[in-house]
Amino acid sequence: MESRNQTGCFTSPDKSAGMEPEVLRNMLMSLASTSRLAVKLLLKVQIDSEESDDDVNSCNAYDTRLLMAFTDMLTMERRFWAQETSIEWWDHIVMQVWDDEQWLQNFWMRKATFMGLCAELAPILRRKDSRLRAALPVEKQMAIAIWNLATPDSYQSVANQFGVGKSTIGTVLMQVCRAINCILLRRTVTLSNVHDIVAGFAQMGFPNSGGAIGGTHSPILAPAHLTSKYINWKGYFSVVLQALVNHRGHFMDINAGWPRKVHDARIFRNTGCKLGFSSQTRRSP
Repeated sequence: MESRNQTGCFTSPDKSAGMEPEVLRNMLMSLASTSRLAVKLLLKVQIDSEESDDDVNSCNAYDTRLLMAFTDMLTMERRFWAQETSIEWWDHIVMQVWDDEQWLQNFWMRKATFMGLCAELAPILRRKDSRLRAALPVEKQMAIAIWNLATPDSYQSVANQFGVGKSTIGTVLMQVCRAINCILLRRTVTLSNVHDIVAGFAQMGFPNSGGAIGGTHSPILAPAHLTSKYINWKGYFSVVLQALVNHRGHFMDINAGWPRKVHDARIFRNTGCKLGFSSQTRRSP
C-alpha cells in the first residue's frame, strides 16, 4: 500500500525516494497517449517542489526521475515517426524529368491526364498542414494510389518509392478510391440509349446485342466462416468484378464484391444496369 508523507507526495513503504526503473518504464508506456498532458503536470509539480522546503528532497528526486523518463520517451517517439525519407525520385525525377512515354509505362496515363484527375479530385483529397507535419500534396496522393493499383508492389515497396510511411499507403489508397467513386464514377460509367447500342452492335455483326459483359477475379482474404463461398475454380479466394460495355467500349456498369460462388447471371440481375435496360425497353414504342 502507498502512503502520503507530510509533503503530500505518495511513497512506497520500501522505496521512499522513487520506484524501480522497470516499474517506472511500464507506467510510462501505459501513459503514452497522454504523455504531453502528463509532462505539463509534472513540470508544474517540479516547479512547486523546488519552491518548497529542503525537507522534500526525496519527493523532488522522484519527480525529477519521472520527468526525465517522460522526456526520454517523447524524444524516442519523435525519432520513430519522423524518420528520414527520400522524396528525390518523385519530386525531381518523375515530376520534372519523365516524358509522356515514361508516364504511360508506369502510370498507364499521360502526365496531362494525371494532372487533370488531380484537379478533379482535389476538393476531396486536399488536406491542411498540421503543426507537426506538412500534408501530402494531391498529386502525390494520386500517384501513390495509381502506382499501388497498377503494380504488384507491396505497401513497404511503395512507401520506400515515394518517401512516406508504410501505413500512409493504405490510408491514401482508400481516400483516393473513395474520391473517385464519389466524383468520377457516375460521370464516367453511364447507361447509354439501348437502341443506339443495339444498332451499333448490329453494324459490327452482333445483332440483338445490348452490351458486352465480362468478369474477373479479385483476390481477397476470405472470412474464416465463409471460405467455401469465396474459393474459385483456380483454388484461391476471390470476389467477382463484373463490367458491361457498349459497342464503343465505354463502360455502362461496374459491379464488384459478389462471392465467386455466385453465378454471373445472378450478379447481372441484381445490378442497376439491368433495371435501366428494362425501363428503356418498356418506354419504347
